[in-house]
Amino acid sequence: MANTLQLPIIDLSSSDLPSTIDSIHQACVHFGFFYLINHGIQEDLLKSVFDESRKFFSLPLEEKMKLPRKEDRGYGPLYAEKLDPSTKGDSKETFHIGPIDDKSTVSHLNQWPSRELLPTWRSTMESYYAKVLTAGKRLLPLMALALNIDENYFEKIGASTLPSGFLRLLHYPGHLDGETFGASAHSDYGMITLLATDGIGGLQVCREKNKEPQIWEDVHHIHGAVIVNIGDMMERWTNCLFRSTLHRVMPTGQERFSVAFFLDPADDCIVECLESCCSESNPPRFPPIRSGDYLKEKFMMTYGS
Repeated sequence: MANTLQLPIIDLSSSDLPSTIDSIHQACVHFGFFYLINHGIQEDLLKSVFDESRKFFSLPLEEKMKLPRKEDRGYGPLYAEKLDPSTKGDSKETFHIGPIDDKSTVSHLNQWPSRELLPTWRSTMESYYAKVLTAGKRLLPLMALALNIDENYFEKIGASTLPSGFLRLLHYPGHLDGETFGASAHSDYGMITLLATDGIGGLQVCREKNKEPQIWEDVHHIHGAVIVNIGDMMERWTNCLFRSTLHRVMPTGQERFSVAFFLDPADDCIVECLESCCSESNPPRFPPIRSGDYLKEKFMMTYGS
C-alpha cells in the first residue's frame, strides 16, 4: 500500500503574501503538487458539475458517440487514450471543452449535449469554466513572484490574457480488469492543472520520475480544495526548478469522477527559460518553443493522430 503524501495547502485569499509565495515555491520545487483553498469556486457549483457529469456519462454509448472528439473537443470513449503503449489504453471516459469566450475564433469548435437530454449541462459547464479560469489566473501572479520575476510576467507575454484553457470531465468505471489503469503514469503537458475530485481515491504521484524503482504516494481528497499540479511547459519555463510530477490513477473498485482544468498559454506564446532560472553554471536545458506547437506534438503522441 502506498503512503499518503502530505501536500502543502495554499490559501488563495491569504493576506500574508510573503508566506504564500514561499509556500508556493516550496510546493512547486519539492512536490509539483499542492492543494488550493479559498479559490472562489462555490461548493454548490462544483456539486452541479459532478451531477451533470454523471448524467452525461450515464447516457448510452451511442448517444455519447454523437459527440466524438474533434479538435480536442467532445467525447472520448474507454481506451481512447494510450499513455502507455504496452497497454490497450486507459480505462476512462473523457469529455473535453475548450475556450468558451464568444469572441474567440475557436469557441465554436466546442460540442454540447442536446438541451432536450441535458437542459442545464452547458450552462453549468460554462459557469464552472469561468470560475476555475479566474482561480488559475489569480494563481499565476503568485507563481511568478515565487519564481522571483515580475508578478505580471505571464500576463505580459500573453500566457494569461488570452489563455487556452481546457476543461476535461473524467469518468473511471468502478471495476477495471487487471491489465489497465484508470490513467497510466504521465505528466501533464501545459502550464498548470486545477483538478477537482469527487472524494474517491486512486490518484497517486511519483516525485522522482527518473529514479528506479519508482515510489508512488497517494494524494488524498480535502473537502473544498482543488489540487494544483505543474505541467511540462512550466517545468520547461523554469529550467526544471518547478517539477512536472509523474502521476496516475489506480483502480479502487469504486466508480470515480474528476474534473481537470488545464490552463495553457495562447498558442503563439513563446516558452523559453526564465532569466531567474538559469545562469552560467545552469544554462537553459530546452530551446524556445511556440506553445501551440509544443501542445500539438504532445497530443499527437497521446492519440496517435
